Amino acid sequence: MQIHSKFPNIGTTIFTLMSGLAKEHNAINLSQGFPDFECDAKLKELANKYVNAGFNQYAPMQGALALRERISELLQGCYNANYNPETEITVTAGATQAIFTSISAFVKTGDEVIVFEPVYDCYIPAIEMMGGIVKPIELTYPNFEINWELVKNTISDKTKLIIINTPHNPSGTTLSENDILELQNIVCNTNIIVISDEVYEHMVFDGDQHQSVALYKSLARQSIIVSSFGKTIHATGWKIGYVAAPKELMIEFRKVHQFLVFCVNHALQLAIADYLKDELTYRGLHSFYESKRNYFKKLISSSRFILEPCQGTYFQLVNYKNITEESDSDFAIRLIKEKGLAAIPLSGFYSKPKQQKLLRFCFAKKEETLEKAAEIICKL
Repeated sequence: MQIHSKFPNIGTTIFTLMSGLAKEHNAINLSQGFPDFECDAKLKELANKYVNAGFNQYAPMQGALALRERISELLQGCYNANYNPETEITVTAGATQAIFTSISAFVKTGDEVIVFEPVYDCYIPAIEMMGGIVKPIELTYPNFEINWELVKNTISDKTKLIIINTPHNPSGTTLSENDILELQNIVCNTNIIVISDEVYEHMVFDGDQHQSVALYKSLARQSIIVSSFGKTIHATGWKIGYVAAPKELMIEFRKVHQFLVFCVNHALQLAIADYLKDELTYRGLHSFYESKRNYFKKLISSSRFILEPCQGTYFQLVNYKNITEESDSDFAIRLIKEKGLAAIPLSGFYSKPKQQKLLRFCFAKKEETLEKAAEIICKL
């Protein structure tokens, strides 16, 4: 039997590879973005409550109404944005499914999609699977800024989507108000749809505000917001996220969603809805992770790594040009095998090979984990 792969050049994701190597070599895993501490005991109690109460059958396709209502309240409270829980919010099986579904719903063969590199690895395969044409624009190092003039020059009559990500994985930078206003002006009076990946929306540091597209009325009318509870409640394995979009866009989104996953874990949706009644569960998150960022930076401040600015997310980029001339992937693999520490090489976030001597560490870890990692880092 001959199989003609739709993706002959795509292998296993860099996250799976590095986490696999970390497990094989019993290394401290600061590569893949997940906490190594438990989620709130109250959240687990709520999950058990709804399982035991019999909510073990299909949830509504759009998501449990209680959770959609809570999401609507969150968007209103954080961004003064009104999204109808019946027609403009859908619960998804995590943000990756939400992004794939959004792309699938709107991209046809020959449509162009603008993405910004370094780019999260699920965007490009989804675009190409739908027959779309990827138009990558490189963020300007060292601040990973968007060149908006280049964006204007890249747009054509075939441009269907622009995908943004703020706070940005992997760089840890955030888009400013001026950035979002530039984007709003560019897409105004066009048929271009914006997908705004806001998974780390509650992790913006140093007193700054997350610039959600929901804050901008004109832009919001042609945007799909994607977020994830996995990051917010420290339970990435629950794989529950959400999409918020105007009714006209949501109708098309749900056409695909219903056949891709149909619905999401019922009991866990209800547990999250209950848990989020306390706004501090998400409004205090920036302070929690800012303290972890600061602690990690302090621990490795005496190392030979150069620490890049981290404005959000739970990732810290480091430049290793003072340590070795190796490629980032070679250095990352050697770190695991010889030093017992796993990181992600930044080249894995580019469509074409690029070397900037940058690694990404995840600091969403227990203090003892960060201390053990820092001990290795400071000896390099």
